Amino acid sequence: MRKRTFFGLAALAALGVALHAWAGTPVLQTYVASFDWTEDDPAFGGLSALELDADGTGFLALSDRGTVYTGVIERQADGQIEGVSNVTPYVLRGPDGLALDQAHDDSEGLALAPDGHFFVAQEGPARVLRFGGPAAAAKVLPQNPDFAALQVNSALEALAIDANGALFTLPERSGAIDRPFPVYRFANGTWTQPFDIPRDGGYLPTAADFGPDGRLYILERSFQGIRGFQSRVRRFTVTGDRVSAPDLVLETTLGQHGNLEGLSVWQDAGGTLRLTMVSDDNFRFFLRTSLVEYTVTD
Repeated sequence: MRKRTFFGLAALAALGVALHAWAGTPVLQTYVASFDWTEDDPAFGGLSALELDADGTGFLALSDRGTVYTGVIERQADGQIEGVSNVTPYVLRGPDGLALDQAHDDSEGLALAPDGHFFVAQEGPARVLRFGGPAAAAKVLPQNPDFAALQVNSALEALAIDANGALFTLPERSGAIDRPFPVYRFANGTWTQPFDIPRDGGYLPTAADFGPDGRLYILERSFQGIRGFQSRVRRFTVTGDRVSAPDLVLETTLGQHGNLEGLSVWQDAGGTLRLTMVSDDNFRFFLRTSLVEYTVTD
């Protein structure tokens, strides 16, 4: 994963600072830059989840058509993205050893464990798969009966793993505009539904990650037709079966970025928390696959 074979495009450098408050906690976020990621492979695209290693270089990215990509994010001395290299695709295989059904399985959520195995949440059917590595066949985790009742094409969308190895997932839609999103936890071989998170406005979850600070970060998206996408990140403190009120960490302006669907939260060499997100081009020529980064300071 560390081999440096550079082919990427130059980064678009831009800076901006905004101050937000949510639930009484001030969070300073700074826009770092965006980088448009392209590959010669016509099958590349549809990236719906992203995991970075501890220093923000090695990555695992998931396509909603059941392919994972490993590679390296090339960075300048100041941390700016300058390219993506050593990209290797792996078509995920189901428990039967055959390639996942790219047309129907709809892989959306990704969580990477410290030992290198990873988990994938799918919308159709709603389930979570465990992989020993990108070339390994999947093992299906036990099902929660609630999953069968989730909305079609709006089921398990986000997936995160905490420091104790527990998995947390939630659906893209809660079933009603005034109904909170149920959060499901898989620990010690059993699913529970310990808490909900509030649904607010037109935002729907697309990704989740536990940061180095131990808090749960959830990326959400609002799609407003031809006007484009608006995204935000809310942060929660999880204590046992309880969850705190959310802090609003980031809220973009309408159309500022594309269809942000993947999120990885990490800490750079200077000790600053970074949010790295990836946009899903939905395999449409008029949309882009972009890496978007912000820094966050309490």
